[in-house]
Amino acid sequence: MRAQLLSRVGTISSSPLRYGDVPDPVPEPGELLLTLSACGVCRTDLQLCEGELPAHLLPVIPGHQFVGRVSKLGDGVVGWSIGDRAGVGWLAGTCGTCDLCRRGLENLCEQARFTGWDRDGGYATEMTVRSDFALPLPPEMDDLDVAPLLCGGVIGYRALKVSGIEPGGRLGLYGFGASALLAIQVALHWGCEVFVVTRSAQEQARALDMGAVWAGRYDEAPPVRLQAAITFAPVGSVVVAALTALERGGVVAVNAIHLDEVPTFPYEKLWWERQIRSVANFTRTDARQFLDLAAELPIRTVVDRYPLADANGALADVKSGAVCGAAVLEI
Repeated sequence: MRAQLLSRVGTISSSPLRYGDVPDPVPEPGELLLTLSACGVCRTDLQLCEGELPAHLLPVIPGHQFVGRVSKLGDGVVGWSIGDRAGVGWLAGTCGTCDLCRRGLENLCEQARFTGWDRDGGYATEMTVRSDFALPLPPEMDDLDVAPLLCGGVIGYRALKVSGIEPGGRLGLYGFGASALLAIQVALHWGCEVFVVTRSAQEQARALDMGAVWAGRYDEAPPVRLQAAITFAPVGSVVVAALTALERGGVVAVNAIHLDEVPTFPYEKLWWERQIRSVANFTRTDARQFLDLAAELPIRTVVDRYPLADANGALADVKSGAVCGAAVLEI
């Protein structure tokens, strides 16, 4: 099969991914073999390629939001048939038996494995996945449109839950990239007032067009106190800015797997039971809930298409901010 392989980390300008032939994957017991059609390109992939996110496995095929059709079943698979459409997200597997898994917090399982990090991902023409972690997809959505939902969409949905925002509440979104473009649609569906903070004038205008009541720069404070905020930018100073904008009892949900550093700040910004909470991965329940909601609304996606052979170029555009919505590899 053909794939993009990361053997050594390096700046994306050095094209660290190498495109070529690799051995065909074979499904183990309990796994599906998928023939892939689309794979979303995520900033986490960029952080892995450039070494900001320490590699767990090298060489590795990145990619953790992909869509394909079942082409082969491993021994013991139930609930799936040849030809079924399936999606795969960041969470590749958990132990299923620890206290966290039993409590419905499988996203925090210490034995969890992740797609494109601990096992090969979707920058390829074929890939295997544990059948119990493959996701049925809404038939109404095209492969290219549903692929970005499998990471940015689902993790944005979990961030909304972690933030504790209630229907009709005042929500801040700090950063307005691919994940925030999806999260705002859910928040508006819940009747929230959404305030967007982003450095890009173009993104500010887009946020207002989508229904935000206010949009401004990072050096501007929202005109009202926020009941909750989600930070998407992997910058610690943005977390402090969001915290400063909260009313008493509010929560900042940090939607980032890697953050540069949180600068020191006066305790008074955190006092009055304000909270900072990280958002770590997502559960399969989160994914199923969000995909059902995405079909119901329906969620609108903006896709910038790239061929599989140009994965380095797609990641470079993600880094530079040249992507208008979500970058997706067509396979």
